[in-house]
Amino acid sequence: MAAPGAAEQRWLQAARDFARRALPGPDGREPAALEAVLRCLRTAGGGTLPLGYSFISISDLQHQQHIPCCSHLSWSTNEFKEWSHQGQGALPVQCTLPRTYLILVGYLADGRQENKEEVVDGCLYVKDNTGIIPCELLHFELEWLESLFVFPSWSYIPQTDQSAAGYLEILVDPVPVNAPKEVLHSIPVTSPVSAEPLLTSRIPCKKRSKLTVAGELTRLGPLLRIHHKTFFFLFLKCFASAVCVPVLVQKPSQLLWHRVFQLGQRYTITGLSMSNLKKSGQTMFVTSVSSCLLPCCAEQVREQPLNSASQGESTQSSSLETAEQLSCSLQLGAEEERPRPTKESKIISYVGFVTKILNVQAGLFLLDNQVCLCLAYQPLLNFARGLRPGACLELIDVHLLQKPLASFPFAVLGACLNSMVVLKSFSRLSTPYQPLASSGNLYLQLLFHFNLGMPLYLWLVSLLETFEERFSCFFGRRRLLSSTHQNPGAAEKFLVPLLQAMMPHREEARDIYNEILSKIHQCPLQKYLTLNPPCQAPSLSAVCRVAEQKSWEGFSPSQLLSPLEAQHMGTQELNRRLAWSYCTLSAETFQPQLILLGVLRVSSRSSSLQLQDKSSALRCVISHKDGSPFAQTALIGSLLKVENYQLVVERFLKTDFPSWEHLENLEHVREKKNSVYVQFYLEDVQVLHAAEGQIQKCLRSGSSSSLRNKEDGSTTSELETPEAKMLKLEDPKADPGRDETCQGSQSNTRTRSCVSQLFLVTQKEGLMSRNYQLPAEEDKEAHELQHSFQATVLWLGRPQLWSHPGGIWNLSELEETGCDGKEGVTQQEVLLLFMGKSLRWFPFLHVDGLYRLTVPCCSDLEVFCKLCSPHLPATFLSRPSCPPCVLVQDSWHLEHETWISCLPEHQVTALSVLTGMDQRIVSIPEVLSSSFTGSLVSFCGEIVERTLCASPKNEKPPGHPKQIDHSVKLSVSAAPGSPVVMDVYIIATYLQHLRGLLPGAKILFQNLERKISRFHNVYCTYIASSCVSIISLPVSHLPFPSSPAGEASSPSLVFLSSLRPQLQNLAQARILCHLSCVLTVCLQWICSLCSCIFKEGRCTRHNPPCPSQTGVRQASARVVVEDGTGEAVVLCRNEHVAMMLGLSLLEWEAVQNCVQSRGSVFIQHGEAPGTGCLEEPEDVVACYLRSLCKSPLICRPILLDFSIDRKPSKILQPAPLQLRNFRCGEVEFVSRVGPRLSLLCLKVEEVGQDALCYLNSQRMSRTSSSC
Repeated sequence: MAAPGAAEQRWLQAARDFARRALPGPDGREPAALEAVLRCLRTAGGGTLPLGYSFISISDLQHQQHIPCCSHLSWSTNEFKEWSHQGQGALPVQCTLPRTYLILVGYLADGRQENKEEVVDGCLYVKDNTGIIPCELLHFELEWLESLFVFPSWSYIPQTDQSAAGYLEILVDPVPVNAPKEVLHSIPVTSPVSAEPLLTSRIPCKKRSKLTVAGELTRLGPLLRIHHKTFFFLFLKCFASAVCVPVLVQKPSQLLWHRVFQLGQRYTITGLSMSNLKKSGQTMFVTSVSSCLLPCCAEQVREQPLNSASQGESTQSSSLETAEQLSCSLQLGAEEERPRPTKESKIISYVGFVTKILNVQAGLFLLDNQVCLCLAYQPLLNFARGLRPGACLELIDVHLLQKPLASFPFAVLGACLNSMVVLKSFSRLSTPYQPLASSGNLYLQLLFHFNLGMPLYLWLVSLLETFEERFSCFFGRRRLLSSTHQNPGAAEKFLVPLLQAMMPHREEARDIYNEILSKIHQCPLQKYLTLNPPCQAPSLSAVCRVAEQKSWEGFSPSQLLSPLEAQHMGTQELNRRLAWSYCTLSAETFQPQLILLGVLRVSSRSSSLQLQDKSSALRCVISHKDGSPFAQTALIGSLLKVENYQLVVERFLKTDFPSWEHLENLEHVREKKNSVYVQFYLEDVQVLHAAEGQIQKCLRSGSSSSLRNKEDGSTTSELETPEAKMLKLEDPKADPGRDETCQGSQSNTRTRSCVSQLFLVTQKEGLMSRNYQLPAEEDKEAHELQHSFQATVLWLGRPQLWSHPGGIWNLSELEETGCDGKEGVTQQEVLLLFMGKSLRWFPFLHVDGLYRLTVPCCSDLEVFCKLCSPHLPATFLSRPSCPPCVLVQDSWHLEHETWISCLPEHQVTALSVLTGMDQRIVSIPEVLSSSFTGSLVSFCGEIVERTLCASPKNEKPPGHPKQIDHSVKLSVSAAPGSPVVMDVYIIATYLQHLRGLLPGAKILFQNLERKISRFHNVYCTYIASSCVSIISLPVSHLPFPSSPAGEASSPSLVFLSSLRPQLQNLAQARILCHLSCVLTVCLQWICSLCSCIFKEGRCTRHNPPCPSQTGVRQASARVVVEDGTGEAVVLCRNEHVAMMLGLSLLEWEAVQNCVQSRGSVFIQHGEAPGTGCLEEPEDVVACYLRSLCKSPLICRPILLDFSIDRKPSKILQPAPLQLRNFRCGEVEFVSRVGPRLSLLCLKVEEVGQDALCYLNSQRMSRTSSSC
């Protein structure tokens, strides 16, 4: 171990090395200041050198120290522990500053450099020969400037961004190395009482001599920087009265005075001249270059009186409040100000500790965990240096605002330009420094541009904070918030329209000079009104969560079914009807109104469009108001704002309700799931941040042509390249892989050239699992079905080579196609297969669309021919009509160019000849026509009803989602209110990829399979080659998704004879008819589980026994009606049977109760005698029903709403018309009628005499007009 003398020698040598590097003397020799520094260190150490400490230069401190630290030269360990313990009082959970053993020596400077005085901003710096660093002091003297100091106690606080330097907090006064300067002798001064009349006199300012004014500092304004000039105001008060005069300090060398001034102290300022403001005409004293700031002592100054003096208005300053006093005043003030809508802020003073930095860029800090300090209305104190959690602040003359924003949890202390914020002590906690952005601060720009009050500003801050948190991970904070006059950023595009709507008549610009100098205080914080936010833009995860919550609020399964229908349903049908439901929510459903924000992306896993933010992704369905499909690939990666939308929540229930009587018992709900997505029109979208430069232009013009045209001289950003766009399709960490075939020919040089091929889509098939294999998986033993889709396209022209992706802007390939479609044409039919990540193009690819397929980083024009691979079965490829198959690679980019309908007429004609596109979309009546012969059909219609059907057991492949276990039947009408309806069946396998199939939506169905049932009913099924597109969104959702369409409007009145030509088409109609007779009546109680007869409280099934203990009553009747033109057999069920029999509700209930003990009652009457199960003669219920059917009261006129029975018990065969006799009272008629139709009763109404006459007249007038 070395002797003490040797250790001291080594320490001294290190000190000399430090001095030569950081404190150089003349000609590189040892600086003379070293001995003075060592003398100071010996004095601080009680005569010994601090050998345990080492010198550190400014440069080493900035580059080597990355965490906050402190150094105390003369403190013992116990003193440091006590100091640390006291610092944890405000925030006990925070760690204190770690101690380092470093010696800091340097000069105090104000940052001025030769010929660069404009950089002076009133900040202090510590500098040596290696560098310069900002510093903060609690006490500063002007004679310290440019003097060498030893700093015995200090803290170093790095920035949050460790790549930038931090600053120093000087905890105790530095020790000067050299002797202090001498003070000035006695000087003549003028008191503020004598100087105040000069400010109001008419003598020109330029003709007055310079003055020296002495007084007590009563107010000190903040440092302001306007038009590249930094200045501040101060107010000196007379020693013997309340008269005070304003002084403007704006010389760069005098800005450090701001750090010297302390309220209540007396000062002398020399060399003052007078000046006035051009706008307001207010006069003040202004310092000159020769002005000096001196302490005012009675023995050093003598008053120089002027000729006149006057008394001015006094200024009021509030008393100092502590945290406890503020809490009491908050409660008292809240009680006092409740009745008044407009509130006035209270001016107070306050001392508290910073406990949290809410938002340094917005100037928001939390004091004592109970009150928010807002420093946005005055420049932030020294760029927020020192304002760390744990620091103590004294606030003088700040405004207290209670509950300025309904959603803001704290009262607010707002500092205006008349307020003072004084740093009383530094934080002792290890918290980093969050610097304030000196330029480009959007918070402050919008605050001053709109002259916002505190409530609106807090709302703006909350919106901007959420906006930045959600989308900075996609675009970066700087790109998201930055804006220029000609190119506003995304945040500004979002916020400015909201602020303009809130303030249609923007208030006048803030007059800062009047706010500082006026004797009657005026500022934006004086009056305020509690603001309820008009709108909100929460994260997408919060949107989904709130939507799910609203969809289940007050939800009851009984709401989904009509009670009259539910009471007759068995268990299987009842639970199937409850398995799926939905609700739609608009922006106005939420309070406040909800605005959707998200980055448009597309998932290659689900092949669905998504709005995405940092928290989650929300699937979306986008349509055009003109009915064209959404195909704008250029919008991928763009930040969208949507205010008009429909938020759809599809609910999936797994239940085991025994009967309708148990619907209120939610214990039978075994599982609840939901799926949330949003649907909107592209015309209602605002692009806040475009992935490509011309997107907004195309959206505004409504053009469907290429989105890539650039103006002359414009530059192409990185986001516009195919490589960049590929990165935006998946998560930011996606691997932008390149095709190996394309890279093989350019391994030596990396080029940005690309090859593109224009094509026209002639057919698109749906997304499903197919027996295809990716090239990398062909060698696997176990093959799995791959999600894929395919499209048949027509290559247009030849592949094009482009030197840069940004140069692709025209459709030169179409010029190769002649008007006759034959000469010079290069076309080929190709099958494009999409698998893996290329599934992301599924939502954009549509029939009749022109697209460009681009291969990035490739120069081989034969790339598409080389990639024609036999992924199809060999037997299929061997057919002569099989087109070549191209597997679309993951790295390829697809871009929509235009629609064939947007091309010039001669090009449309030529392409139509090539593709044979004459007419592919047919109408629903054509499909339903018996003369239609096609097997695959495409048509457009509006969904009027969506119901679930039982699914076959073999239709769900492994891995199918369990949300939907049923097939879906869609009833589609040709037009709103049309009675012609087509049924479309979609099995559960395909439902996982289909969204937006809701009642009221207009859908384009393509390549459905047309089928005819054994009852001669025409219907369609969704198959592997089928595809759907959402043409228009539903206007409003139906209250009961399973209810049939047309309930709100009355069906048309028809004749029975007019139904035959439309037998397969009619969905619902009405007839005025006469009930001729009742053929059969069947009343029974059946088991809700197995549908066997339920008798005396139990099921009658014995082998195997049924465990059910719940019965359901059902009734049916077949009646004959005629209207003079024909007859029909009408099947009535349940409550309609009672109406046909003319029974009241009480009578019907009594009959049903009588049947309960018997199990079932069946009678036959009318024209069909003898067959079936006849009742026993002694059965009272059967006798009653038989006598009721024989009663002449049954035969009466009725108004019947009906639908065609598509599954009648007897299939009618074509037969010639026959003559039939009809009797009406004593009059007999003869008419030629066909066979009886089979109808289903939907509604029965009794017809009075007046209504009967009116309907007959209407029917007769319609008949005569048609003749």
